[in-house]
Amino acid sequence: MEQNAFHLQMRLDHVGIITLDVPGEKMNTLKAEFAAQIAAIIAEARRDKQLAGLVLISGKPDNFVAGADISMIDRCQTAQEAEALARQGQEVMASLAALPFPLVAAIHGACLGGGLELALACDARICSLDDKTRLGLPEVQLGLLPGSGGTQRLPHLIGIQQALPLILTGKTLRAKQARKLGLVDDAVPQAILLETAIERVKKGKISARVLPMRERLLQGPIARQALFALAKRQTDRKTHGNYPAAKRIIDVVRIGLEQGSRAGHDAEAQAFGELAMTKESAALRSLFFASTAMKKEQGGNGEAKIIQRVGILGGGLMGGGIASVSAINAGLSVRIKDIHLNGVNHALQTCWELLSEKVKRRYISEAQRQQQLARITGGIDYQGFTQRDMVIEAVFEELALKQQMVREVEEHCQPHTIFASNTSSLPIADIAAKAQRPENVIGLHYFSPVDKMPLVEVIPHGGTSEETLVSTVALARKQGKTPVIVADRPGFYVNRILAPYINEAMRCLLEGEPIDHIDRALVKFGFPVGPIQLLDEVGIDVGSKIIPILQQAYGDRFAAPDAFDAVLKDGRKGRKNGKGFYLYGSHRGQQRKADPSLYALLGIKPQVKQSAAQIAERCVMMLLNEAVRCLDEEVIRQPRDGDIGAVFGIGFPPFLGGPFRYLDQLDAAEALNTLSRLKQQYGDRFIPCDALENLAQQQKKFYIS
Repeated sequence: MEQNAFHLQMRLDHVGIITLDVPGEKMNTLKAEFAAQIAAIIAEARRDKQLAGLVLISGKPDNFVAGADISMIDRCQTAQEAEALARQGQEVMASLAALPFPLVAAIHGACLGGGLELALACDARICSLDDKTRLGLPEVQLGLLPGSGGTQRLPHLIGIQQALPLILTGKTLRAKQARKLGLVDDAVPQAILLETAIERVKKGKISARVLPMRERLLQGPIARQALFALAKRQTDRKTHGNYPAAKRIIDVVRIGLEQGSRAGHDAEAQAFGELAMTKESAALRSLFFASTAMKKEQGGNGEAKIIQRVGILGGGLMGGGIASVSAINAGLSVRIKDIHLNGVNHALQTCWELLSEKVKRRYISEAQRQQQLARITGGIDYQGFTQRDMVIEAVFEELALKQQMVREVEEHCQPHTIFASNTSSLPIADIAAKAQRPENVIGLHYFSPVDKMPLVEVIPHGGTSEETLVSTVALARKQGKTPVIVADRPGFYVNRILAPYINEAMRCLLEGEPIDHIDRALVKFGFPVGPIQLLDEVGIDVGSKIIPILQQAYGDRFAAPDAFDAVLKDGRKGRKNGKGFYLYGSHRGQQRKADPSLYALLGIKPQVKQSAAQIAERCVMMLLNEAVRCLDEEVIRQPRDGDIGAVFGIGFPPFLGGPFRYLDQLDAAEALNTLSRLKQQYGDRFIPCDALENLAQQQKKFYIS
């Protein structure tokens, strides 16, 4: 029998407190069966003939309602089933909005998706000022749109100009931002949240919020038409037509404003049902389920040590980034060691800049910035390292130097101290080869910029203990990262699939294809940046160190095109020294221009000969083929890990679900034919791997659908 998630407490002043607390779950999520429970709890409250109104509050410590239960959508087999689910949600919200007495949402923690739609159906919303409080409609990130009236109520509450970007991007708001936009009526300390909501109930039903004059003017036909046209242009430019939910959101919001609420709700439910059946939404939901499942996994059978104090070796770009996520995200004590004080100061400056950006955006106060920065200290020796639970090295990619770091940490730290190497290519077993306690040595490969990239590769070598493995996975999660465990093989997983992708882009360049044409081809395919711009961002010199290691391990399919040597000899390292494939200085973001002098350096005359689709096919097929090899060689444990690694590590298009989801969508036989054709055109590097051939012959897929 289904346990009730809603509980009513009637106060002596005739204000009812409805507490939502889904049994047996850490977070509240909305389920289809709650419709009857909500109706029953409202009916129970109405037995009080003097009922003044109701407050809806969560019984969970850190969330109001985190959204609808996504598995409920995933179980739908047809668009009609998903549409019916949306209509049921709309009916529940409509019944709450129509109550003759005030209903006030008291929001603390996550109030997202269906949770915010529930709050929007209330007469008023009061939220806590706690940093955990977030409000938003992130359905677009699952290839969907809000299906319980959100596309209709939000524009009416805060205006089209404010509402449309929130629904199109899935952006979440903090309490003060939500109050400023008019999304909530007040934001107060958590200690007085319930009391404030009760007082709001006692004021009775209040007429709907009047929009500011500017927003009212935008409701007019001419202004509205211009606004929707602009939204469509900006969305097309950003999504390249790869995310159908964005277009449907614009259409549905427009219908509601032009044809009325009933037509808008009908359009919303129909669009929700159709989007739920798209391959893009299925792929995005698969990533959601995968990342959610991975958050619950330890990575091994040991018991994790509690890591409170971390040491960082190297104060460069990576060291500073690792220090920041350790101190700011994880709240750990951090001690940095560098051979020069300038290195330590650089790392501290990195943390100061990240915290100052938070102060600027009013996420934290200046006092909180000082408090968080105080967690980080540094010096040029091992003073302060005696009690470190883990030391993470981010020094140069030289094996002898990293082995020296292991030796020094074993001399200056405790026997239990974990040594984690941020190497991007060197075997962890080699780094641990001369260690006294090799069981404490592990790889922990971050991606640049560390504060923004969500992935980290965790690489145990043959002698790494289970305790070290699970402790490292736990630390990575505390830092806000998604850890993927990969085998100790050259290039690990992400760099191994990235190298042939970038190499193929370089070959296109040497054939005369313009730099920006190559990059635009892959952005159109769905990557956030093109491969050549990515190489500039990562560092051309970094790429040049990884490629020889991969070529030695796996053969000539990893051989670097001649362009690498010529570019490096010209002193071009990429963005880090302001000299790469692109011009730097005043040029920023997507408008950055390719450096025309590079063509003369490479002895080519740029000319578009291949279509964007042909260039994307070449680069992506190299990546896919290598991903299958990694799975076959057990570099990754399962296809899910390979998909998360590619999407979170190099920005593989999320709407495709990752390399393995995409291969299932293509069909292994079709991928085999494409690779065979490319082999005939461009050479043996496109030879399909044995595992892909076997999959095609057996007519199997990576995932059981």
